[in-house]
Amino acid sequence: MKELKAFWKEEEAVAVVEVILVLVVLVALVVIFKKQIVSLVNDILSKITNQSKSI
Repeated sequence: MKELKAFWKEEEAVAVVEVILVLVVLVALVVIFKKQIVSLVNDILSKITNQSKSI
């Protein structure tokens, strides 16, 4: 139990928890907006392909 309390008191542990929370939020956003992200990437790649053919 003392080890757990010491872990929470350390600043490094707080930074690790913050990073994990940020990653969880980012993954959740990607899952929620997956269709929109895929559509956007496909549009961008098709525009790049079309413009590269004209060069």
